[in-house]
Amino acid sequence: MSDYGGIFGLIVLALDIWAIINIVQSGISTGAKVLWVLLIIILPLVGVIIWFFAGPRGGRAAA
Repeated sequence: MSDYGGIFGLIVLALDIWAIINIVQSGISTGAKVLWVLLIIILPLVGVIIWFFAGPRGGRAAA
């Protein structure tokens, strides 16, 4: 049973990293980026779920 907790934790970690990368690459303001990243760091699972449904869409910043 404890093996599933470890796998679940790795999945949540991977989703958090993916979300943070997408946030940093988005075209939203710096303040909004900071708030989204803090939300995901403080509440990893809930933050990713909220970001998925309410976060910024598309609009990648030009490199």
